[in-house]
Amino acid sequence: MNERRILFFWLLLLFAGSATGHDARPISIAITQQAESPSYAVRVQTPDAIGAPPNLFLPDGCNRTSEHRVWVPGSILDQSVYVCDAVIDGRQIAIRFPAPNPSLSTVLRISLAGGVIHSTILGPGEERWLIPAQEEAGKVAAQYAWLGIKHIWFGVDHLLFVLCLLFIAGRSGIKRWRRVLVTVSGFTVAHSVTLVLSALGIVVLPILAVEAVIALSIVFLGLELVRGDEASWTYRYPQSVAMSFGLLHGFGFASVLREIGLPQTELPVALLSFNLGVELGQVSFIALMVLSGWLVQGLLFNGRFRGREDTARVFAGYLVGMVSSYWLIDRTLAFWMVT
Repeated sequence: MNERRILFFWLLLLFAGSATGHDARPISIAITQQAESPSYAVRVQTPDAIGAPPNLFLPDGCNRTSEHRVWVPGSILDQSVYVCDAVIDGRQIAIRFPAPNPSLSTVLRISLAGGVIHSTILGPGEERWLIPAQEEAGKVAAQYAWLGIKHIWFGVDHLLFVLCLLFIAGRSGIKRWRRVLVTVSGFTVAHSVTLVLSALGIVVLPILAVEAVIALSIVFLGLELVRGDEASWTYRYPQSVAMSFGLLHGFGFASVLREIGLPQTELPVALLSFNLGVELGQVSFIALMVLSGWLVQGLLFNGRFRGREDTARVFAGYLVGMVSSYWLIDRTLAFWMVT
């Protein structure tokens, strides 16, 4: 029995080491047009963990005139200048990896003359992007809503936090779904407030410290799942816990939004759409988890484990605790090394 427990522990630790939250820094590519000319300053920042930075391909007719590489804490920074025969609005750019991309997303930001900004997040398998030719409210809304959805689904740490809330607020009882709705709504309202304040630069906190405390919040909920003390404050008032930690998670959402950039002409639309996308991603995840639970219970086990939700809760608590503890140590060390 002890050998099985040891094996289970190492399997969880292996999973924790390979799991990534949205703090696993994406590759960041910033392209800035210089004045009104078809000349562009390019900045590519790559986490040094992946070894080789990607190659950037601007549209045909663009030639690199200078290049400079430096190493900053935890990253490789490439800076270069391209001169093109025409502006790159409405044209396609591409990235290529000299080695397999280890499941990292790529944040692309194009800053054009006049303050127009176009942004996107490319998933690990995406290598091309068509730069929008013109900034319109409808296009901005669709773009930033999709960015919000993608961000929440790539942000495993936020998803684990929501999963813990689902276990805690959805415990057995006649008002379980009402509790879930109120708890998730409280989390939504709280992180929406700090997302807007931080994205606009009104309240800004050190992102490495924020990410470490976000991991700590998940460790806390994992411990609460394992303990299962329904007399505790967390189980009695999950709404207050969700709102308190939600304020913190909003700073995490805003860090990516600040890195992507906000358009100058459609700022309210971009903020609202990104936040809406985050909520759509969050709601779809909750629906998927609830549906999966019903399917596993009803179809696979034919209801034999009904009434044994405590077993699933404790297992989830250990799993979440292992992963988030790894993140906490990793993020704390990263913050300590930078400071």
